[in-house]
Amino acid sequence: MTAAPLILAVDEGTTSTRAVAFDLSGNIVDAEGAPLGQHYPRPGWVEHDATEIWERTLACARAVAARVGVDRLAAIGLTNQRETIVFWDRRTGEPLAPAIVWQDRRTADLCERLRGEGIEPDVQKRTGLLLDSYFSGTKIAWALENWPAVADAARDGTLALGTVDSYLLFRLTGGRVHATDATNAARTLLMDLATCAWDDGLVARFGAPRAALPAIVDCAGPLGETDLFGRTVPITGCAGDQQAAAIGQGCLSPGLVKATYGTGTFVLAHAGPTPPTSRNRLLSTVAWRLDGKPAYALEGSIFVAGSAVQWLRDGLRVIDSAPETEALARSVPDTGGVHLVPAFAGLGAPYWRADVRGALTGLTGGTTRAHVVRACLEAMSHQTADLFDALAADGVEPARLRVDGGMVANDWVCQDLADMLDITVERPRVIETTAMGAAMLAAVGAGLLPSLEAAQAMWRPDRVFSPALDGEVRAARRAGWRKAIAQVLA
Repeated sequence: MTAAPLILAVDEGTTSTRAVAFDLSGNIVDAEGAPLGQHYPRPGWVEHDATEIWERTLACARAVAARVGVDRLAAIGLTNQRETIVFWDRRTGEPLAPAIVWQDRRTADLCERLRGEGIEPDVQKRTGLLLDSYFSGTKIAWALENWPAVADAARDGTLALGTVDSYLLFRLTGGRVHATDATNAARTLLMDLATCAWDDGLVARFGAPRAALPAIVDCAGPLGETDLFGRTVPITGCAGDQQAAAIGQGCLSPGLVKATYGTGTFVLAHAGPTPPTSRNRLLSTVAWRLDGKPAYALEGSIFVAGSAVQWLRDGLRVIDSAPETEALARSVPDTGGVHLVPAFAGLGAPYWRADVRGALTGLTGGTTRAHVVRACLEAMSHQTADLFDALAADGVEPARLRVDGGMVANDWVCQDLADMLDITVERPRVIETTAMGAAMLAAVGAGLLPSLEAAQAMWRPDRVFSPALDGEVRAARRAGWRKAIAQVLA
């Protein structure tokens, strides 16, 4: 009897690489992970070693393929941190410089100068994005000006650049394919949101060498083939991590919303076939593109979530491991007036203030580590509530929220989200929904499943959290948070 086919999903995150084998029912058959180093050469700068990204990806994928049997791999799906940008030699595939990570703030001054020139409304109209160093366009401009190897390669016509998906696709196919999917291209400040094509005016504005950019393709279909696992395996799915998570959560209809709590937090609300316009500093983005037809979403990006818990562990050393936070949060009835605003890399949506930094307010002689830990976890709910306020102002009022990411293994966090948002929160049985979304796309792209609607049967709930907090308590907590935010913004 022939073994059932499997989909290999490669999830290239900010702090780790994962390779996960799924069957067509959405079960994880095997997985392999490896940490990914981050480098901080200057305050506010964050870099990856692109060689390490490739080597960890290949090692994890090969390990899973060896255990499940490469003959069972029917297709590969890719998903990745979206705004990180890589520069490499198109002849060799070798990186020419460090990869500049999405968290990096080195171009904040450039963004401020461009805002001063009054171009942000036009940029938002074309791309759905705001001028922020979060996105790749200004990173490309900076690299061309400051890294001679990148500038020389651009002049000589040997430069290839792109987000992490395009780099991995290039390496997996032995340099035969230089492409990016529409969801990743939408995060560069260079793509026209309505046409899903590079905008020549913006490409020129940011000085990106047109010949170095990847082709923009669909999220599912025959994207390329790799021979690196002992036999040829097609690559048939690709999407940025947050879009992949929304697909993996089955958010395929307008109004369905997911939030991923990883290094940062990213909320996506499906908006249908027409690009939405936010009047409240949310982002408009591509949810996916299939058969040349895009679907769209509204997005709010929070820069610090799980990395705040990591800071409690490694920076303050008030905990030894992340799971401790649940018991500590439950050990006190409230934060004792303490608020943590984790603006370690500025504030994302809906504030978009790269210049501000974090604050721990309301400390007294009675403050304990439990109060600080609980304030850290409560910050996740408050930041999400800020985004939901902006969604509501834009006319989107979801009735439920589907959550994923490492932080939602914490039941207290999930219940606090339900309480503070005053909506039902659903946690899936498989919380690796980013990898699952990449697998769903690959299954559709390989013809193993007929549509994303059919693929969403792979999603199954684990637990539902219903709001149970008194409205006056909720209002008081929100008022305290707004006061803390005002102090940071001032």
